[in-house]
Amino acid sequence: MAVYKRGYEGYQGQLTPEWSRFLVIARQAYRRVFDSKRMIAFLALSFVPVLVYAILIYLPHNAGALQIFNIRKLLSIDAGFFYHFINTQGFLAFVLTAFLGPGLISADLANNALPLYFCRPFSRTEYVLGKMSVLAILLSAITWIPGLLLFAFQSYLEGWTWFVQNMYIGSAIFVGSWIWIAVLSLLALAMSAWVKWKLAAGALIMASVFVTAGFGEAMSNMLHTDSGGLINILKDTDAVWFSLFRLDNSTGLSVESAVGMLVAVSGLCLYLLSRKIRAYEVERS
Repeated sequence: MAVYKRGYEGYQGQLTPEWSRFLVIARQAYRRVFDSKRMIAFLALSFVPVLVYAILIYLPHNAGALQIFNIRKLLSIDAGFFYHFINTQGFLAFVLTAFLGPGLISADLANNALPLYFCRPFSRTEYVLGKMSVLAILLSAITWIPGLLLFAFQSYLEGWTWFVQNMYIGSAIFVGSWIWIAVLSLLALAMSAWVKWKLAAGALIMASVFVTAGFGEAMSNMLHTDSGGLINILKDTDAVWFSLFRLDNSTGLSVESAVGMLVAVSGLCLYLLSRKIRAYEVERS
């Protein structure tokens, strides 16, 4: 529209609240995510264990199953049961992160799109939160949300007394899942920011978990110590989960050292993101 006509006017519609502005990024990203049939199929597959665990919770309360099998002796619905559920869903969350995470920031950097974000009332923190929320919401949908629903289902079947005695299980599901989600999300964003090739970024996410796990085990065997497991993110998370679910810690790592390592990894990822997420990039010849 020509300026001299003066026919333009400012936007008069409803503004997005500042506290939820970062979710705009997630909303736009989900349009691409759900356009992929493979991604939808994987998400659907992620709920199969939820159905299996729900059936296992229901069987001890089914009169027919009790007559055929002594289910209550074969299956114990306790902290260990819910730990195995979170462990299963945590692995699926890792696979989902390895496929979805690499493209979250790399495309913006490759197309020099960051100035378009930051020329608007949008901070670097909001940008990172928006990208993290893409993963956090999807990972929540397959980890702690169904986990708490299963816990509520078991509480409904067993009664109020069981719920009061096992409230720590619900807290462990929620806190443990969010620890894993935060570490995975920050790791994926850091790799996506520094490696623009999606395939290579996905491979690095896999390597950062499995290669370091193998290296840590080799170090522990050579030095005859359990300290090598500290560089194993899976073992660090397991140590924290065992503590939250009040199970015997078989990792050989203290909870304090495991938490410290997870915090250090998250801090390193935030530092790497701060170096890349900028409105401009200086190139030196």
